[in-house]
Amino acid sequence: MGGADVDAEPHEVEVIHSWSQPRSLSTGLMYSFAQRDDTEVIDEPLYAHFLAETGVKRPYREELLSKMEADGNKVVNDIIFGRGKKKYRYCKHISKQRLPSLPKDLIRKGKHFILIRNPLDVLSSFDKVLEPSFIELELTSLVTIYSELCELGCPPPIVDVTDLQKDPEISGRWEAGPKQLDGLWAPWWYKSVHKSTGFECPPLYPKPFPFKLYSLLEQCMPFYNMLKNNVLRPNFSMVPTLPVPANGKLLVWVGDELLPRESAKVSVFDSIVQGGDGVWEGLRVYNGKVFKLDDHLDRLFDSAKAMAFLNVPDRSEVKRAIFTTLISNGMRNNVHIRLTLTRGKKVTSGMSPAFNMYGCTLIVLAEWKPPVYDNSSGISLVTASTRRNSPNTLDSKIHHNNLINNILAKIEGNLAKADDAIMLDQYGFVSETNATNLFLVKKGRVHTPRADHCLPGITRATVIDLVKSEGIYLEERQISLSEFHTADEVWTAGTMGELTPVLKIDGRTIGDGKVGPVILRLQQVYQKMTDSGVPIPE
Repeated sequence: MGGADVDAEPHEVEVIHSWSQPRSLSTGLMYSFAQRDDTEVIDEPLYAHFLAETGVKRPYREELLSKMEADGNKVVNDIIFGRGKKKYRYCKHISKQRLPSLPKDLIRKGKHFILIRNPLDVLSSFDKVLEPSFIELELTSLVTIYSELCELGCPPPIVDVTDLQKDPEISGRWEAGPKQLDGLWAPWWYKSVHKSTGFECPPLYPKPFPFKLYSLLEQCMPFYNMLKNNVLRPNFSMVPTLPVPANGKLLVWVGDELLPRESAKVSVFDSIVQGGDGVWEGLRVYNGKVFKLDDHLDRLFDSAKAMAFLNVPDRSEVKRAIFTTLISNGMRNNVHIRLTLTRGKKVTSGMSPAFNMYGCTLIVLAEWKPPVYDNSSGISLVTASTRRNSPNTLDSKIHHNNLINNILAKIEGNLAKADDAIMLDQYGFVSETNATNLFLVKKGRVHTPRADHCLPGITRATVIDLVKSEGIYLEERQISLSEFHTADEVWTAGTMGELTPVLKIDGRTIGDGKVGPVILRLQQVYQKMTDSGVPIPE
């Protein structure tokens, strides 16, 4: 325990609780707090009670029980929360020592924080004293403490040791060697920290991991990751703001189950990671109905067949995953679904589909997402130098995840501060934008590029049908860029953005620079048509 001001009268102190697992550099942090003149520190005050209650064996067990208070009530009330002469009392706790028999005030009173360390680093050094086990590491108790404090409305800060090591000077320095405040177990556990004078930057390369502990590592990582997802970051500006804050809490379908957003991941051996080897669809939900669901599924299965996918889930399985995701998230309107089917996980890295022996991976990502473009005031486009894929190289009729061609064009659009970029085909005719199909109006007639070098979009087909049903002339043909520059109206069509007026292309004003009558008419008809989707089951 740190020294006390002998001239001060005993008074209530503010208690700071540090909770961690063994080998988490918590002793170094305790030494850091001990440098403060206004703080006394206590090293694991619950240890004797833990040994007495559990019967756990330690080399120093009998000596510890004879010298430390083992009565849990007395430890909590008289030692941890007893009166003192300093402003603060820092209590270093190992999480597994917090037993159910202890007074509830232990959690309800004081300020708490949790210190975590990657099990990869913990396990590499743990067996210097004890044979590591899931019970000895006790990450579950850390999670329990975190959950209980959250339920009390006081979520504790979580600090990752790695962040302390990145900037060692934040935590101050101390003298090397044993300390008066050390628990009597120090000769067994504190040999490394006694050689130190402060936190140190981690080595550039780690020691080899003891693979006999691989199974234990697999058991520990989910609990560590759960806590890590809530770590207090030193630089809050590093956390991006979501376009729609409600999407911070989502349930995502991956494989055959729903997972929270931060846990929704695929294997590094999945083909989508190895080579962008997947197919996808974008769908929208309007008023409890999935618009054009079966049309999108038809194209998904056609794309999977063209890519020679094996063990593809059937239509009923995909629909069940979609509806389950929507219902679980409470989503019925203003929702966009990114539906992805990958070739699946490989047994080893490599290009060959022969390595895919697990079947396909299905992903249903549903987000709260209004149309991504300004469909009232319109958008601007520029023409990219990047040409749209030719069927000679990669057929755009396969709705695949290999979108580098589109992304390169989008980069050009971003650099030009335009909303999107027009892509030409190999012959110099307009194909589409990096994300949508294109239409123009000239003298009351609608024209759209042939689907030779572009995706024949579901929304594109819908617009074509709407134009014809409205009695407007429509032609699919090769269209040059200058025809778009001089058009009376231009709009884009896509599931994510719906029907979006284009008011400027390459600096040229389209028509009179206002949203035209044809697109306004079609937008109204399109919105009425969205009520024709497949209902989400009640």
